Amino acid sequence: MPARRAPERPTQLAPAIDLGGCRVLVGTCSWPARTLVTESDWYPRRSMTAAERLAFYASRFPVVEADSTYYFPPTPEMSASWVERTPDGFTMNVKAYSLLTGHPTFPQSLWPDLQSEVATEHRDKRSLYASHLPADAIEESWDRFRHALMPLHSAGKLGAVLLQYPRWFTPKDANREELTAARRRLPDFDLCVEFRNGRWLADDEADRTFEFLESQNLAYVCVDEPQGFDSSLPPVVAVTSDLAIVRFHGRNAETWTADVPSASYRFRYRYEPAELEEWLPRIDELAGSAKEIHVLMNNCYRDHAVDNAAEISRLLRGEPAREEQPQQQQLDIG
Repeated sequence: MPARRAPERPTQLAPAIDLGGCRVLVGTCSWPARTLVTESDWYPRRSMTAAERLAFYASRFPVVEADSTYYFPPTPEMSASWVERTPDGFTMNVKAYSLLTGHPTFPQSLWPDLQSEVATEHRDKRSLYASHLPADAIEESWDRFRHALMPLHSAGKLGAVLLQYPRWFTPKDANREELTAARRRLPDFDLCVEFRNGRWLADDEADRTFEFLESQNLAYVCVDEPQGFDSSLPPVVAVTSDLAIVRFHGRNAETWTADVPSASYRFRYRYEPAELEEWLPRIDELAGSAKEIHVLMNNCYRDHAVDNAAEISRLLRGEPAREEQPQQQQLDIG
C-alpha cells in the first residue's frame, strides 16, 4: 500500500500593512470560536475541517492569537499541526497557560504525571494554583510549555507569548520578580505582558512600569476595554520592545466583571468605525518606535472580531470606513 502523502501547506496569506516602515499585522484572538463557527456565516461552510478553517482564516488575516492554550497547555504535536495548516509567513501569538500566570486553573488540565505533585490538601479543590505545586513542578511546567511551542518557533511562525495577569497581580517587587523569571524561563521567545490592574499605570507607577518592561525586553500590551473598574487600564500606548501589541476587548461594561456563561459573552461587543478610528493616531504613534505591531480583536462573539479586524485594516490602509449600522449593533449587543 503506497504511503499517504502529507497535505500541501496552504499558500494564500493575507498581507501585512506598511505604516511608515513599520509592519502591522491585524487579526483576532481566536479563529475556532464556537459562535463564529456556528452562529455566523463568515466561514464558507460549517462543515469545514479544523485545518480548512485555519487555512481560510490565514488567507484573510496574517496573524492570530491562540487562546485555547490558556485553558489547556499545548503539545508539540498541536504546535506542529499549526505550522502545517498555515502558509509561510503566518504569525501565531500564543496565550500562556493559566497556571503560569497566577490564574485559577482546571485541575484536569495539568499534565497527568504532575498530578501527584499537587499538595494533598489541594487535590480535591475546584481550582488549581501555582502555589499548590512545589517549585520544581512549576519549573517543569514552564519548560514543557516552552518545549511545546518550539515547532512554531523553529518554523518562524511564533509571534509572541502573551502573559496576561489577573487583577490581583499588582505593581509590587514580588510580581516584578515574577516577570523577570518569565523572561528567564522563556529566553527564546518574544513575550508580551497584559495587566488587569490599573495601578500599574497610576501616575506614580507608569514610568516605572514601562522602564521595567523595557529593561526585560517585554512588550507592553496596549488595550481598549471598558473603563471605570479597578481592573481597567486606560487606552494609553507605549513601546517597550521592538514589538508592540494592541488588544481590543470591546466596551461592554455590563459583562466586564459579571459572572457570564462564557468568555465570548464577556466580550460581546461590535465596534463602530468611529470607535476604531480613535485608535489610528495611537497606532501611528506606536509605529514611530516599534518595528512590528500586532492589532488583535478579542471581541470574539459571532463575527464581531473578524468584522472589526477587517474594518480597522481598511482604516489603516487609508480606505474609507464602512457605513455605520446602528440597527445591526442593537441586534448584536441588545
